[in-house]
Amino acid sequence: RAWRTRHLPEQDPQTLLDEATQRQLDARQADLDARREANRPRLEAAQQRRDGALHAVRDDDRRRQRQRDGLEALERARAEHHRWGRIAELIGATDGKTFRRIAQAWNLERLIDEANVHLAGLSRRYRLVRGGSPLGLLVIDQDVADERRSVHSLSGGETFLVSLAMALGLASLASGELAIESLFIDEGFGSLDPQSLALAMDALDGLQAQGRRVGVISHVQEMHERIPVQIQVHPAGNGESRVALSD
Repeated sequence: RAWRTRHLPEQDPQTLLDEATQRQLDARQADLDARREANRPRLEAAQQRRDGALHAVRDDDRRRQRQRDGLEALERARAEHHRWGRIAELIGATDGKTFRRIAQAWNLERLIDEANVHLAGLSRRYRLVRGGSPLGLLVIDQDVADERRSVHSLSGGETFLVSLAMALGLASLASGELAIESLFIDEGFGSLDPQSLALAMDALDGLQAQGRRVGVISHVQEMHERIPVQIQVHPAGNGESRVALSD
């Protein structure tokens, strides 16, 4: 009995290998896709944690910057508080008494400076300084080794010169840039002794020579003899008076 052998068509081994490989690749791809889908929630959760951490870091940076700014503002406030505290200590109580004394002492210093400028032209012997008390005055006697003594130790004429210098100094402070050319005095010249009166009159003559207009109210006869232009008031009786100009 004869057997007939049937031969299958021959196939390329490379083709069989490619098909097997493709099936494996497809299976692996499907497995990867499945795993990727399974890991997607974990990825999204990790991204959310990452974004939350970045936000927390940025928020922490902002908080740290605000803290640094706050510390700088606190230091500035402390410095300002210390400065005003020192001012409050200097000013003193709420009634302002200490501050008034400081302001008065400062103004007195300015007044003394201005008065000494005028006093140098009236009497070179004396110079004023502040002393004896916060708002007190002393005179320096430059003829007696710059001895300091009370203004109450001055004679009548010397007191007049010092008072006149103070008045002129006060006028200089009050006038500022405005020149005060006129000076009127009612100083009680009748209480001066002849020497002091002569000293006072010499001082007034010196002021007039400097261009100031000096007016003096006095009944002292010696002054009448030295003042060339006078406005004289003569009683006329019954409460009336007569004014006359003499020169």
